[in-house]
Amino acid sequence: MVVIRPTRKLQSVLPVAPTAETSDTALGDWYVNRLIVDRQPLLLLVSATSLLPALVRARNVRALPTQIEDIVSRRLKRLGIATSLIDPERRAMTPVQIAATADRSVLGIMVDFAKSVPYYLERGWDDAALGVAEARLAETPCHAGKASDHVVLPEDKAPAVLAAKWAG
Repeated sequence: MVVIRPTRKLQSVLPVAPTAETSDTALGDWYVNRLIVDRQPLLLLVSATSLLPALVRARNVRALPTQIEDIVSRRLKRLGIATSLIDPERRAMTPVQIAATADRSVLGIMVDFAKSVPYYLERGWDDAALGVAEARLAETPCHAGKASDHVVLPEDKAPAVLAAKWAG
């Protein structure tokens, strides 16, 4: 099971359940926020466990629960993750539950990512540029104010947690 945790401004489109569990996937819960870049609406998704970001156009936000598996699978493929690790993660993402946000540090990182996205997308950007922006965000050190052993690089953490849960 996977839990999608929309920010408050998305809760009118993705209503939250009164009680929530936690995800049993390697990447954990997925936080989602809507942002506008160059007058184009986007969804920024961030894994609570690895802080791996994903960017998609915000075309049909209500359908996000049915699309989350595909979004995450495509993101992991762009990161170069082996299919042998993507497939079990994808299978574990059913069913989908929507719950309120629960981790303020993830929300803070989402704010930082959202502020950075416009700098990574040039005017007139297309969908291919979203992958470049995701890659740049994934290189960002998170929790940098903590001790060096607590700093998270999403591009390194995501493969590590996937391998720890699904390898062998």
